Amino acid sequence: MDPDGVLAAAMDRIRPVDDAHVLDIGCGTGYHLPGFAARARRVTGVEPHPGLAESARARVRGLDRVRVLAGTAQRLPVPDSVVEVAHARWAYFFGPGCEPGLIELDRVMRRGGVAFVIDNDATRSTFGAWFRRSLPRYDPAAVERFWSSHGFTREALTMRWSFADRRAFEAVVRIEFPSALAAEIIGAHHGLSVDYAVNLWWKRY
Repeated sequence: MDPDGVLAAAMDRIRPVDDAHVLDIGCGTGYHLPGFAARARRVTGVEPHPGLAESARARVRGLDRVRVLAGTAQRLPVPDSVVEVAHARWAYFFGPGCEPGLIELDRVMRRGGVAFVIDNDATRSTFGAWFRRSLPRYDPAAVERFWSSHGFTREALTMRWSFADRRAFEAVVRIEFPSALAAEIIGAHHGLSVDYAVNLWWKRY
């Protein structure tokens, strides 16, 4: 996923994580936490799923500046006005309906801090076409209006999936899509790379 570091470079241009308190909302198994910790002053991962949170804690064991807390985007377990960089990647913030989480961001973000939300751009790219087929009622224009109305700016980026072999490609496609659509994608898409459009939404507080 994104072997060229397109997303990291874009975020760095807007607000580097250096010497910041970084909040990773919906951190999952903590994949991004060590990378943040290499440069940030402090890193807090928040994850509602107990099993994933435990995996995240195991991943960052021994990293003094990182902690993983149980919690949700709607009720973040951090004090007011302490976060300089918030990061949510394919987690909770999918447009209309996430207003409670945005209210929590208003509470926890420090003045001058930046919140980043990463989500699919369903209007373009090979992956975007697959995404639209899996969710035909998804309305990209409505999602864009939502984020714009809440003061977020969009960076339209194109990254890629890159796989060492077809077995890995097929396994990921079967995770991402319903079985019938996954079988069609696997049959039609050749090669080991997939262009993947994303929206990087960001807001300075």
